[in-house]
Amino acid sequence: MMMKMLLLITCWVTLMTALRAQELATSEGFAIPQPGREFVFPRDHGSHPEFKIEWWYVTGHLYAKTDGRRFGFQATWFRQAVKHEGPESKLFQQGQMYLAHMALLDVKSGKFLHEERLNRGGWNAGASVETLDVFNGNWFLRMEDAGEQRMGLRGTLGEEAGMELTMLPKKPLVFFGKDGVSRKAAAVSAASHYLTFTRLGVEGVVEIGDEKVEVTGEAWMDHEISSSQLSPEQSGWDWAAIQLKDGREIMVYRLRLKSGGVDEHSTLAWIDQNGGVEHRKPDAYEWREVGHWVSQVTGAKYPIEVEVSTIDPLSGQRVSYRLEPLMEAQEQTGKLGGTAYWEGACRVFDAEGNEVGSAFLELAGYTGDLAKRFE
Repeated sequence: MMMKMLLLITCWVTLMTALRAQELATSEGFAIPQPGREFVFPRDHGSHPEFKIEWWYVTGHLYAKTDGRRFGFQATWFRQAVKHEGPESKLFQQGQMYLAHMALLDVKSGKFLHEERLNRGGWNAGASVETLDVFNGNWFLRMEDAGEQRMGLRGTLGEEAGMELTMLPKKPLVFFGKDGVSRKAAAVSAASHYLTFTRLGVEGVVEIGDEKVEVTGEAWMDHEISSSQLSPEQSGWDWAAIQLKDGREIMVYRLRLKSGGVDEHSTLAWIDQNGGVEHRKPDAYEWREVGHWVSQVTGAKYPIEVEVSTIDPLSGQRVSYRLEPLMEAQEQTGKLGGTAYWEGACRVFDAEGNEVGSAFLELAGYTGDLAKRFE
């Protein structure tokens, strides 16, 4: 009898260990975000090659110091492991691919410039595992002073434009999700560690044509770490980062289902003036499409003007914010990454028509199945 009991216990422990191992890693062997992870900085601003997918994403609104001329910009660095292997050569990281997107909107001229790059990890693209230092060609995002958390960003758009910016947090780093895990679907692996600076002060120079424009403004920076983002039932997402003039922010996204509905893991988060976060489930807010634009390049129909409404945690009253793009044609149409999407600078208006902030709106999955891209 005792031997049978020991055998049963051994089998049970083996089974539980195997199940736990499945929860900790994907079938390819990549790590899955776990609740309660203790982040250590500046190291965790850097790369996490044990996860399959990672990106550093910066968007912002800039204004000329002389006359207030307005610009919007996007700078994104993506890392994706092509397959899970052992330790890589520091000289040439065969297992990593690096995609980068750069965009600049000049409202005065009506120009929207964008470019993409795709390189294997190595001398021309990479990301440090020790601190924030990611690059693709001569584009970079790096931590210049870990104490101040001051960051430097450089991007060019062919010979037409470029920007060199210095960014400094105005508010503490935010962690979205429960216990440090932002869930995107029911599957255990469909989750990320989602770290954000919701308000960065920006100073620098924008070069466009023969002009050099000294600028100031504010930016938003996301850093997401995962091994899978979407489920097969999902077609894409709509996401917005709203910076209100009263010092608060709203991050909101809806995960669209192929059936036409919205996934229950969609979320809205209020960020207060001190960096505190309050999450809302889909039944506690409304995302309404107000206006659409059809791309002449891809044929995609994007809901580029939206209204978000929810209860204001300060007043307890229902509020509505309408996001209106600074320009309709802000579509990233590059082919290297395999996915076109709309990423645009917007003004934010309240229900009375007062301009109360600025935002960036991202609309992904309108040109094909996005779930396969993030498997």
